[in-house]
Amino acid sequence: MDSHVNLAPQAKSGYITKNRVAVSLLFLINGFTVGSWAPKIPEFAERLDLSKFQLGLMILVLGIGSLTLMPLAGAQIARHGSRLVVLVMAVCLLPCLLALTLAPNIVTAAIAIFLFGGFMGAMDVAMNANAVAVEQSMRRAIMSSCHAFWSLGGLIGAGLGGLLIAHFGVFAHAVVATALAAITLAVAWNIVLADQPHPDTKKEKTRLPMVPLPWLLGLVALFSMMPEGAVLDWGALYLREELGASIALSGFGFAAFSLTMAAMRFAGDLVRDRLGGVKTLRICTLFAIAGMLLAGFAPNAEIAILGFAFCGIGISNMVPIAFSAAGNIPHLKAGIGISVVTTMGYSGMLVAPSAIGFVAEHIGFSVVFMALPVLLLVVLALSNLARYADGISGGGH
Repeated sequence: MDSHVNLAPQAKSGYITKNRVAVSLLFLINGFTVGSWAPKIPEFAERLDLSKFQLGLMILVLGIGSLTLMPLAGAQIARHGSRLVVLVMAVCLLPCLLALTLAPNIVTAAIAIFLFGGFMGAMDVAMNANAVAVEQSMRRAIMSSCHAFWSLGGLIGAGLGGLLIAHFGVFAHAVVATALAAITLAVAWNIVLADQPHPDTKKEKTRLPMVPLPWLLGLVALFSMMPEGAVLDWGALYLREELGASIALSGFGFAAFSLTMAAMRFAGDLVRDRLGGVKTLRICTLFAIAGMLLAGFAPNAEIAILGFAFCGIGISNMVPIAFSAAGNIPHLKAGIGISVVTTMGYSGMLVAPSAIGFVAEHIGFSVVFMALPVLLLVVLALSNLARYADGISGGGH
């Protein structure tokens, strides 16, 4: 998701600017909201008496909402700039946790979860575009740290959410989470970078690339984000239903995943600069495989949470590397390559978990987590494509 800003050549600005703080807070809000949803899923399913199959359909609706509004957000960014779009989408996202908590039946819950996914995805597109604009204004790479703040938000949302739900209930949790997100948005509001819209971009014809490289990198992103979606949407339910975790403990599966992911994303640029894209991707993939296997074979919730933490280490920089490589494919415009890879990647995180629900209905979540490493082996096989990422900075969650 690119945002092109007309900037005169200038020296690098300071490492921290108010615009960078603002966009980092936007990533924090989005991640916090997503993380706050994770510990609500078991109660959401119990309250509406949903089977794994029905819950899978609900999560599919969430993914459809995201994939529906994400391209629409891109068009609005071209017309109005990323600042307006990201702020409007953030405001729309705020009441969604309350709507999901208060939905009295499956129909209203489906509407609420469609809007939740839609506003979440649209905000994601806009905040990434704003981060690109801030990078251009600062002449510094900041994308990895922005996505680290998203992971940090997920950690806070999941960990705090599990505790609040256990002690005060789901409604109080939704109120507190919404209030915290609103306060953070208020802090960022006046310092979000106002980039220039480019309405002329809507006149350009968009064509799908005929070369295989972006599609292969899309597979890397797709198979890298599927484990993240699995931990987000099914980790808490797996810990609670199959490993007997408490409500509070069940939220720490995604929290542990987010903690290690955030830490490695803050360090991601340094690691990649030292090891190169190919070696970094291979090491990360091996960590992710080990983590998924540990979670799947875990005899108790604590070991499974440790597995999710290892998986977070691995997944952390796999998608940023794929996005970076997509923006540096020879003889292909960066925006076209990135659009293919991001669309395929986000579909893995947003839509594929619904299929996991359908499968888990029959064979259980432990088998699913043991099977996900097969997809990661494909990433390992395609890891040589990460050579295109060297020298180019990008990001993804």
